[in-house]
Parts: sequence; structure tokens; C-alpha cells
Amino acid sequence: MSKNEHGAVVLGGGTAGEHIAAGLARAGRDVALVENRLVGGQSPYFACVPSKSLLLSARRGETWELAVARRDRLAAHRGDDRAVARLAEDGVTVLRGRGRVLGPGLIDVDGTEHGYDELVVCTGSEPVLPPADGLADVPVWTSDEALSLPDLPRRLVVLGGGPVGCELAQVYAAFGSQVTVVEASGRLLTAEAPFAGEALAESLRRMGVDLRFGAALGQVERKESCLRLWLSDGGTLDADRILVAAGRRPRVEGLGLETLGVTIAPGQGIPVDETCAVASGEGGVWAAGDVTGVARTTHAARYQARVVLSNLLGRRREADYRAIPRVVYTTPTVYTVGISPGRAAELGIDLVTAGYDLASTARAAVEADDRGRVELYADRSRGLLIGAAAAGLYAEEWMSEIALAIRAETPLSLLTDVVHAFPTYGESIEAPLRDLAGRLCATPEQP
Repeated sequence: MSKNEHGAVVLGGGTAGEHIAAGLARAGRDVALVENRLVGGQSPYFACVPSKSLLLSARRGETWELAVARRDRLAAHRGDDRAVARLAEDGVTVLRGRGRVLGPGLIDVDGTEHGYDELVVCTGSEPVLPPADGLADVPVWTSDEALSLPDLPRRLVVLGGGPVGCELAQVYAAFGSQVTVVEASGRLLTAEAPFAGEALAESLRRMGVDLRFGAALGQVERKESCLRLWLSDGGTLDADRILVAAGRRPRVEGLGLETLGVTIAPGQGIPVDETCAVASGEGGVWAAGDVTGVARTTHAARYQARVVLSNLLGRRREADYRAIPRVVYTTPTVYTVGISPGRAAELGIDLVTAGYDLASTARAAVEADDRGRVELYADRSRGLLIGAAAAGLYAEEWMSEIALAIRAETPLSLLTDVVHAFPTYGESIEAPLRDLAGRLCATPEQP
């Protein structure tokens, strides 16, 4: 091959792209990775790592200055030299610039053409701005700015009550900002079980966060000393900074995928099949991560990357998304996995629900924190767990066994026989499991 011919080109060097490129190179393949920004993507620099660092600093009661210094150190001061060096050691050719597909087997990177046999698209996602008058004319933050700048606004308005909005609202409120969350729906975390959003709302209110439900942003205007927001319910807010956390969309514009016959619906991700091969257009094209729109988390991107890598190396593998966790790392943590009650209703599943309050555990007494609840969801027709939700301290740790149970379709009779250490929050799943087993199995479980 000439220096501009590659066995594979990975377009986008985020979580998925980095994993796939390194794996192919280690397997002896000639691979180039195209990245316009930072190798490693959002997670280490502008998302998971800095946000969790700030949340930890808030729980510890650290000063804002110390928290920012720690955040930036963990984010490698937003430099990717180490990541690029690791890829180079593996044998990956890193191409800095914007990539655009010119046609089957050919991609342009800032004016230089490169040939390829296989193309993997891992370009991630980008924030969506709400359609409000004046919003595009004033300085706003996305999570990028909120997790990289040293500023601590006196008054912060967060647009969106999803996972990102909730985490950042808690961070800034903990460090002294006057925070208002504007959410057009009637509650936080609308995709999840209602109790989870309610538990988080209670926690935020205790911190002084103003939650404005049922109102959307209508207009923004720059005043002499602030930004003034008009809401759809007639209310107004003054802010020193607006943080847009109203969702993200797959980054597919300008990639030239139409030259491969790939059809993408407006606002949607690249359609992929069960192997993460692109489901339309020319063959030899794959996609992984946020750009697919399937499951927009770092761990989901890693999972899809493993699926793509396995298939590119000749070992067929199909993705299974039934048990990919969705976590909001606030205090309390919100952990959900599998099918939510709302989704079950959309699918017409006869859902059986059993729950338990964490206040009834000995661990809650030890921690002096009685917040939280766990709910388990089973499909009546199959007698199996298909979903779960928890709001409570460390839920991201002790709920993992439920993700495994859903993925493995573990019988309820076996789950009820599992012994949990005392005192732990993990004990809280025992009672709802026995409840479900008693209602769905032929022989009720004994307490």
C-alpha cells in the first residue's frame, strides 16, 4: 500500500473510534484514524471524567478553585498527546483534520485523499440548541464550556432536565451558584421511572435549585447587566450564564456519506444492523458510538466498538442493547437499565412492578441517609426481569447484578436465592425479587 492507502479508516477518534483503531492495529491491520479535535473524544476532556470529578469535589466540600484544578488535572488539561502517542505505539496513523467521504473507498482529509477498504464512522454527537428567539445571539454554554472553564456564574440557568442538566445543576449549586433548571415537561429525567426524577428533584430543591417545569424558553435578550429569559408560561429569569443541556444529536453533517448511498433521517443517527454495519448504501461501512443514535453513553460506545472490531476481524458478533445501564451520577445516584415503565407501555408489555425503599435497609441507618428507592420490572408473559431503576447512594455499584440478570435472562427463582452481604444497599433488591417471584412463579418464594 502507498502511504495514502489504508486497510481501514476510522472517522472520528472518540471512545469508539480510538478503541477500534487500536484494536485493528494490534491485529496487524493498516489503519488510519481521522480526528479534527481531540483524540479520546468528549468523555475524558468535556464529559464523564471532568463532571464526575466536580461531583466528587462537591460531595467532599472542596473549594471551587481546588475542584477546578483537580478537574483539569484529570482531564489532562485537555491535551491528547498521551492518547496520540499510545495509538502511534500500536501502529495507528493519526490524521489531523476534517474527513469527508468522496465516494466508495476514498476519503478527503483537509485536501489530501486517502484510500480505504473499510470505513468506520465514529463522529459522536453535538449539542442541540432550543428554537428560542435570541438564543443564537447571546453567549451560551454547552457541557463543553461548563466542564472546562474556570468561571463560577452567580446566576446560572440550565435548559434541560435530563442527565447532563441534572448533574451540572447539582455541581454549580453545590459551589454557590444560584441555579434554575427549565424543563418543558412536568418532571426531571422524563425517559425514566417517575420516582427517579422525583427523588432527584427533591435533592436539588434541598440545595436551593429552582425547578421550572412545564415551561420552555421563548426568548432571550442581552441586558446591560444580565441575560433576560422569557418563558412560555409568562415567567422571566435573569442569568449571568445560560447552560444548554437540552439534548444532543448524532454528528452526521458534512461527512459525505450520501456518496455511499447512506440514507439518514433528519435528526437521527446512522442506521446500523445488529453487527453495527451501516444498514444502507455501500458495503464495508460500519458505525459505532453516539453517531448511531442507539445508546448515547460512553460505555455503550465501547460496547459497540467491541462489536465492530470483532466483526472486522472476522468473528461475527451481534449487539444486544437490552441491559446497557443509564446512570446519572448525582447525589443520590440514579441508575436505570433495561425497559422503563414508559417504554413498556409503548411496546404493549404487561409489566409487573415491585419496589423497596432504601430507608428500610440497615445500610441507610449506617449512612444516616434514608433517601432512595429501587424498582424492578418484569414481563408477566415471560416471567423475567426486563428493567430496573434505583435512586440512592452508590446505586451505580450495587445495581450491576440486575443488569447481568436482565442480560442473561436469569430465572427469578435463582435470583431470589442470591445472598447479599450485610449491611449493604444490595439487600434492597431481595424483597422486590421475592415479590415478583411470588406473583409470577408457580411456587411463591418464602421470605
